[in-house]
Amino acid sequence: EVGEPFKEEKAVAKYLRFNCPTKSTNMMGHRVDYFIASKAVDCLLDSKWAKAKKGEEALFTTRESVVDYCNRLLKKQFFHRALKVMKMKPDKDTKKEKEKGKAESGKEEEKKSKKESGKDEKTKKEKEKEKKKDGEKEECKKDEIPGTPKKKETKRKFKLEPHEDQVFLDGNEVYVWIYDPVHFKTFAMGLVLVIAVIAATLFPLWPAEMRVGVYYLSVGAGCFVASILLLAVARCILFLIIWLITGGRHHFWFLPNLTADVGFIDSFRPLYTHEYKGPKADLKKEEKSESKKQQKYDSEEKSDSEKKEDDGKTEATRNLGTDGSGGERHSDTDSDRREDDRSQHSSGNGNDFEMITKEELEQQTDEGDCEEEEEEDTESRPSHEKS
Repeated sequence: EVGEPFKEEKAVAKYLRFNCPTKSTNMMGHRVDYFIASKAVDCLLDSKWAKAKKGEEALFTTRESVVDYCNRLLKKQFFHRALKVMKMKPDKDTKKEKEKGKAESGKEEEKKSKKESGKDEKTKKEKEKEKKKDGEKEECKKDEIPGTPKKKETKRKFKLEPHEDQVFLDGNEVYVWIYDPVHFKTFAMGLVLVIAVIAATLFPLWPAEMRVGVYYLSVGAGCFVASILLLAVARCILFLIIWLITGGRHHFWFLPNLTADVGFIDSFRPLYTHEYKGPKADLKKEEKSESKKQQKYDSEEKSDSEKKEDDGKTEATRNLGTDGSGGERHSDTDSDRREDDRSQHSSGNGNDFEMITKEELEQQTDEGDCEEEEEEDTESRPSHEKS
């Protein structure tokens, strides 16, 4: 015989009912809420009954103590143990899948028999092993890559059935709630609703000032609702007029978020929106795309030119480093080449001549005579020295 639950047991069960995570499903044609045993144990270990008070010991110290207490709650029919039964697919689907599998297997066997008729059994085994290894490697790579789409995990459907062995066990066991107390919030909301209905029925007995105030409040609320409805209709009419006049090019919306699923203040923001959908808009889009392409192309060209300049500078520094002392020789040869070029230009132009006066000719002849005399003196001196 099971006695009535104590106040403490009711309090613990109520705490579990509203704080332990639950899920809902169908069981025997009824909608029920169920929870998992391990989560219930964790929930009670974090409750106030797991903390010791002054002069009293904690009710829940270990997981075993929580399991024993939950067994008491189960015996007093706060919840009962259920069994998960996976739903099987209908016979039609299973038959179709079997037929498809047989057809595919037959085709594969025919292909293999044709290809591998002239080969040995050893080569067959080796190839199959290699294919399996390659497939496993590819699957591992796909799993490692973050961008690859993962296969959708199909959730298997199940149904709950009452379990024969009604015992509370710590683990992934499923327990269905029988105890369904009324939450304080739902109780308070129901109480307020009842009071409001009674007050509305007693409206003729209200004082005159309260009745006049309620009348004006109701008129103001009705006007506000009517104005919002008129605004919603007027904005659609305005959009249609502008759309028809401009031939569908201009899309103008007054209070675009008025009927959207947003908050009260956000429904009046922004004041209006305007979009132009014509040929110029398409041209602007094309121009923007072309300008972006040109900017990319210019940036690439600049980068290439900078690279070439850097290569030229490095080559120049290398030449300077390797030549070193031979720089002066190169400069001398360059000057000689320039003088030869000038002489060739002067000789090639036969019409080039200079105007010389008589005085300059006489001076040149006198200088030539003096030079001859000096040469003769130099020749005669060594002869005297010899004598």
